[in-house]
Amino acid sequence: QVQLVESGGGLVQPGGSLRLSCAASGFTLDTAIGWFRQAPGKEREGVSCISSIGSIYYADSVKGRFTISRDNAKNTVYLQMNSLKPEDTAVYYCATDLLRSCSKWLNPSLYAYWGQGTQVTVSS
Repeated sequence: QVQLVESGGGLVQPGGSLRLSCAASGFTLDTAIGWFRQAPGKEREGVSCISSIGSIYYADSVKGRFTISRDNAKNTVYLQMNSLKPEDTAVYYCATDLLRSCSKWLNPSLYAYWGQGTQVTVSS
């Protein structure tokens, strides 16, 4: 059974940092994992994706601030978020379509498996 569990969200001041974790089970990390977010009243959007061979993609809005990484031994993908801004406030999700590439990562509707999400709030 494919399962994704996010953790690490919370309340942080602007300029602060958080590290999100996405623990995967029911499949090996020989697949692409994407991070997505959804702010109130907005559509879900792609934040970052890491492929099975380590190719990495970022949304323009987070480039230079967010870093995606994976630990295959722990079956976990991380999203290190630095220099957080109020506009980063959203529920963050990880997802997979069990494919190796990130070719679909800009279209969240194509992903079949999702975690429950973790809230990130950036506010003073």
